Amino acid sequence: MTTAHDLTLVALGTPHEQYAEPGGLSLALAGAEAIDLLGSGALALDGDRMVPGPQRPLGETLLDRAAAALVRREPYETVEHWLWRRGPGLAAAYVDELERSALLARPRPKRHGFWPKPARTDWADSPARRDAEARVASCEPVLVGLLAATNRQDTSAWNREDGQADDAVTTVLAAVGEAVTQLEAARLRRAIENDAFDNIWRA
Repeated sequence: MTTAHDLTLVALGTPHEQYAEPGGLSLALAGAEAIDLLGSGALALDGDRMVPGPQRPLGETLLDRAAAALVRREPYETVEHWLWRRGPGLAAAYVDELERSALLARPRPKRHGFWPKPARTDWADSPARRDAEARVASCEPVLVGLLAATNRQDTSAWNREDGQADDAVTTVLAAVGEAVTQLEAARLRRAIENDAFDNIWRA
């Protein structure tokens, strides 16, 4: 399983009130893919520019798609641009793949969109889920950092000093955190504008 799969399993296995918003989770998943591409040698960073490595099968469908989506012409794209380009709809794609892999114990109800019913029993007990939860329990810095970036996970009690991500991974994690913050700010502005518009019509 990839970091993106582990992130999906852990994020959707939390209580409903701690669920990451789909947009924020999708941005974090795009970051997780970039981190896995770095680990596989399919990607390197030059500052914040994503420099693609040799094209070769990586053995996982969505990660292969991510590798194929890398910009292969200079000046290459920034991590921030990658997150906004790759992210849209990515959370739904990972949930769909986990369902096809039988890691969801039952089909998700349509009325909940792409989110399963908020109960941990929706997830099949599997080595993949246990491995993902073990990464969190061990305060593995990459997965903890991605969860923290969604702004929905309380990671304050986790000691992230137990392990340090390298510079390239840290760059990706920082970009994810900034992108999610921008998304939340835009969502708040829209909510305020909509409320103001409604007040005008009610006046």
